[in-house]
Formats: sequence, C-alpha cells, structure tokens
Amino acid sequence: MKQEMMTIVRQQELAPRIYELVLTGELVKEMSMPGQFLHIRVPRSDLLLRRPISINQYDQSMGTCTIIYRVEGDGTRYFSEMSAGDQLDVMGPLGHGFEIDSLNAGDTAFIVGGGIGVPPLYQLSKELKAKGVKVIHFLGFGTQEVVYYADEFQALGETRFSTDDGTLGIQGNVGNLLLAEERQPDAVFACGNNGLLKTVEQLYSEVANVQLSLESRMACGMGACYACVCHVPEDENKSVKVCEDGPVFQAGEVIF
Repeated sequence: MKQEMMTIVRQQELAPRIYELVLTGELVKEMSMPGQFLHIRVPRSDLLLRRPISINQYDQSMGTCTIIYRVEGDGTRYFSEMSAGDQLDVMGPLGHGFEIDSLNAGDTAFIVGGGIGVPPLYQLSKELKAKGVKVIHFLGFGTQEVVYYADEFQALGETRFSTDDGTLGIQGNVGNLLLAEERQPDAVFACGNNGLLKTVEQLYSEVANVQLSLESRMACGMGACYACVCHVPEDENKSVKVCEDGPVFQAGEVIF
C-alpha cells in the first residue's frame, strides 16, 4: 500500500449519478489484483473520513487507473464536481481481491454483478480473458437508464442483462438470469448486494471455486467502525473485517 497525490486525467458521467474517474500516478504500479479498492480523501476540511472505492481497471503501461462510483452523499458529490488536473489524496491498493491463478485456458468463469457492484468485475474479466478463460457475464441493473459498461463487457465475452423493470434483458434480478442458465462453470466471481451474493452461494454450492466480493458491506474502509464485521461459520466467536481481510472471500468462508 502507498499514499500519493494522484492527478485526475478525465471524468465523465456514465449514467445518472454514476461517474467514471481516471487517475494517474506512481501508485498504479502497485496494482496487480482485481477486486481491490482505493481509500480516497475528500479535499474538504469538514469531510474527514476517506471513501473506499473499488478499482474498476488499471493500465500500468499508461500509469492510469479507473474508478466508477455512485454519488451518495457530500463526499462523492464533491468528487463528481472535480476536473482534469485536480488532485486527490489516495491510499492503496487495499484489501484482498479475486484470485485467478488456479484457472487455466479453456476454463469457463461466470462473472456476476449487480448495480454499483459491477465496476471491479471489469478488470477481473479482462485478466481472465487474457489467460484464455471463457468469461460469461450476468449483470443486473434497476433500469436501462442506469446501465453502464455494457459494450465494454460485451467486447470481452457473452453478456446477459437483467433489469428490474425489463427495459433491458429479462425482467427481474440477476438470480433470474442464473436460474435460466444450464451450463456449469469452473469458477464463479460475484460482486453486489447481499441478496445477489447469497443467491450465487446457494446456486453454485457444488462449484469448488466461488469468490464473493462483500465490498458493499464496507463503511469507513479502514477497520475502525466495525460496520463490516462478519462471523466465520466454524467459530461464532471469531470474526473478520471485510475491509481488512476481504473484500473478496470464498463462498462459505464467512457469514454475511
């Protein structure tokens, strides 16, 4: 982990309240595991807590990384008003991300995401495809208006969509997509809300490699608030912190 003043290269609104922010700096050289996150300070004296935001992708040859975030409060609203050339105080990369070393060319991986849980899955998919793994994406959103990175995921592999109102793909949630899927993967990677993760855990209990990102549980991102504490199945007195020990865990490793 390093701390650095990173410079904004560009920023754009991808969908209502959803922003893509590209940063450059030496810290990018430390990024080598999809699913990790950055801890970003809001450059306002009255907003003291850093914001944990997952890394969407990184390009070490260009020295850039990208985050995608949703405006939820004063901190992220301030980020959305920043421009190219502005700087942000960034710590990272943090957390334990997705492990892909056990997958080989010809294997099939299901990549499952919902809403603002989709961003970290993009770098994951790129790295899996580079290994020769067949990636199949199952992505869920509220409505077509808030869909983002559709073309980017489709360029990497088969991509299926669900929306709550049926304006893109099937009507319903990602679970409906997975229930209609007859193929069995060699691995499953998922990021989204608790309902999505529990569905994945239940549907693919027979798959040995199922990795779940619990990043939605994180609050302060530094282990101080205890909001992301999860217990482990074998010992109810033992707990882990998503921001320190995760955010990615094997299915069944923690109770959430």
